[in-house]
Amino acid sequence: MALTSSCNCSSPAATSSPLLARIYTRTSSSSRPPLLASPSRPSPLRLPRKSNPTPRCSFRTLAAANGSSSGRRSATEEEMTIESSVRLADGELSFRGRAVLSGVPDAVSATSAAARGPVDGVFLGADFAQPASRHVVSLGAMRGVRFMACFRFKMWWMAQTMGDKGGDVPHETQFLLVESKAATGGVEEETSYVVFLPLVEGAFRASLQGGGAGGDELQLCVESGDADTRANSFQRALFVGATESDPFAAIAGAVAAVRSSLGTFRPRAEKKLPGIVDYFGWCTWDAFYQDVTQEGVEAGLQSLAAGGAPPKFVIIDDGWQSVGTDKPNAEDDHAGEADKPPRLPRLTGIKENSKFQSGKGPAITGIETLVRAAKEKYGLKYVYVWHAITGYWGGVRPGVAGMEAYRSTMHFPKISPGVAENEPNMKTDVLTLQGLGLVHPLAVHRFYDELHAYLAAAGVDGVKVDVQCVLETLGAGHGGRVQLTKEYHRALDASVAKNFQDNGIIACMSHNTDSLYCSKQTAVVRASDDFFPREAVSHTIHIAAVAYNSVFLGEFMLPDWDMFHSLHPAGDYHGSARAISGGPVYVSDAPGKHDFELLKKMVLPDGTVLRARLPGRPTKDCLFADPARDGVTLLKIWNMNKFTGVLGVYNCQGAAWSSAEKKNVFHDAGGSGAGALTCGVKGRDVHLIAEAVTDGCAGWSGDCALYRHAGGDLVVLRDGAALPVSLKVLEHDVLTVSPIKDLAAGYRFAPIGLIDMFNGGAAVEGLTYSVLVDGDGMTTAAVGQVCMEVRGRGRFGSYSSVRPRKCTLGSAPVEFSYDASSGMVILELESMPKERVHKIVVEL
Repeated sequence: MALTSSCNCSSPAATSSPLLARIYTRTSSSSRPPLLASPSRPSPLRLPRKSNPTPRCSFRTLAAANGSSSGRRSATEEEMTIESSVRLADGELSFRGRAVLSGVPDAVSATSAAARGPVDGVFLGADFAQPASRHVVSLGAMRGVRFMACFRFKMWWMAQTMGDKGGDVPHETQFLLVESKAATGGVEEETSYVVFLPLVEGAFRASLQGGGAGGDELQLCVESGDADTRANSFQRALFVGATESDPFAAIAGAVAAVRSSLGTFRPRAEKKLPGIVDYFGWCTWDAFYQDVTQEGVEAGLQSLAAGGAPPKFVIIDDGWQSVGTDKPNAEDDHAGEADKPPRLPRLTGIKENSKFQSGKGPAITGIETLVRAAKEKYGLKYVYVWHAITGYWGGVRPGVAGMEAYRSTMHFPKISPGVAENEPNMKTDVLTLQGLGLVHPLAVHRFYDELHAYLAAAGVDGVKVDVQCVLETLGAGHGGRVQLTKEYHRALDASVAKNFQDNGIIACMSHNTDSLYCSKQTAVVRASDDFFPREAVSHTIHIAAVAYNSVFLGEFMLPDWDMFHSLHPAGDYHGSARAISGGPVYVSDAPGKHDFELLKKMVLPDGTVLRARLPGRPTKDCLFADPARDGVTLLKIWNMNKFTGVLGVYNCQGAAWSSAEKKNVFHDAGGSGAGALTCGVKGRDVHLIAEAVTDGCAGWSGDCALYRHAGGDLVVLRDGAALPVSLKVLEHDVLTVSPIKDLAAGYRFAPIGLIDMFNGGAAVEGLTYSVLVDGDGMTTAAVGQVCMEVRGRGRFGSYSSVRPRKCTLGSAPVEFSYDASSGMVILELESMPKERVHKIVVEL
């Protein structure tokens, strides 16, 4: 019997109309001035009201397209005008008549964003009295809602916060998801989801923030980052899109609408993922920091492979490049030199430093020696190296011999007011004070190409490009932050496409929308601030941040939840999250310091991982709760495999970023001294679980089998029923969720997967159900047959309502155990498959 792995239970695509539709915006009668470059003056917060026509969109259908093959436009056209259900009128922004913002100043205007898709929306802009490089305007009051915001708590990184009014929105908010409920008939509550996406318009980048005397005002900030780059009129600085019932569809639809308008970026689904995402890896950073050497790298690779968790990629982090500090000037004041921060290193050459120039023999020298050893001796498939987007932390040293072509000049970062509000110490950071050697935008194409070509010739497969947000501080004299970022990313994309054929790049310290909205090539992005092995306050914060940031970042790239230490008090907590994240899985263990029992829950003997298919994100019922601060919520994270779903449950309470102290702190609510918290877990918490059902959802009642990894329990949950899960701080559980197939009355089955691995459900790559009947239409002794294709090695589990008649592995019968009380069937896969997958048949 041929095995199939088709799954077709998602909603069918909308049927295209036979009429060719033309979509355009009906413009207002008043013209708007273009972006200007003129002397800067302070901009007012509020401006006088003016008429604000309701946005409309028109659809014209060409009669000639209906059955005509001439391709010529008919003289007769049918026109239909449709009003957007997101409307700005009479000082109120509303969705289907329900107010989202009230008291909107007339300086704020709306432009239709009509598109065929799940999200309706408008673009908002504003007019100001005078051109300036930075404007802040009120968008009105937001009340009576729940929201989740992704904001930059550091210049480099976002985190999440929740609130119920506009004033709760932090500075530097780049993504805002709002839940609004309205009573219908006095009984049910109808829920809508509104997505706010501050955008890039021209030379300006927008963000949201709370403000105003009343505490409920939402404000829009637009800034160029260059005092000489000014404007006073904006049409599409903010997109507001809305839909009902499905927040994840609202987010995806909003980003799609923005992509259609801007045309400056590509979504994750259209980008090529580098091969590293399907393999286990190792990064040198937390193992050696900048003291990395060739000998240290080889020791780490050998240590992991010997323990049964062979890495297939390595990231050689900071510490391999040729760098040097500036020489002190004779006129420098050397008094108190010991109390000053160390001088900031700058790049002095594109080749490796002396630590990596110990190749034996004249034929192979430098980093090529290490690359060859990694691939030929230790079996790695990919080698990546680190560099900053400006070359190094301090940029490229101006005037250094051999680097003149890059035209580096010293620039001193200008920190935006929003960043300074959340991270005030950036104003006195060593980078801000000592400056950066910036490669000229006209020379950066050459810089990246020569650097990457040298690495590629040595066998390097990709780069981790760090410190990306620094570009926003260096736009003065280059047309502003947006223009400089675009130029650098255009050059970076071209070089990666040319030199690293597997699209080998990871973006890091890159959480500004300047970068996101010009991302066409990079497919993997670090999802949060670093894993800090020695900072106890950081571990629960990290898991919450990567999950909520992935709600936004996952639309653009595949979020990378960062390296971690396997041999660490929180190693299991971090490791399980990486296993269900959908992103790359890699550690930064020092050689010889590994927890192989943990690693074997994530890594197969061949170095591959069981990766989920999507970015891991909080479940729908967690989107607006606060699992880091409220003292009651457990964070649930969902993801999808081909025929199963996976849920991770984490107690992240007790620590969060403090808006008062401007740092991560412990707090009392639900902290380490508190008892366990409890939540209910449902099969449909896996948002797209219906897509895991075979045969177009036929034979599925909504019931699911849930396997709890921590306790080894298998539970059958009726549709809508909840399983209680209780956890203390820093505790977690992972559950495989598998839709139960009803083959016949009393005969039910669901695959679970490799039950000793965190995301064991991803091992099931093929699944076919058959009902066996004789020629008269009556069932035979064997009622049903389940055929599965399975990756990996270890204990394979399934749910069956009856004891199987037999199980076969390949063509041979295989022993199995059956627990009648739970329905768990377990058989042993003693070795890796000789081909890609094992073929298992279960007869019921």
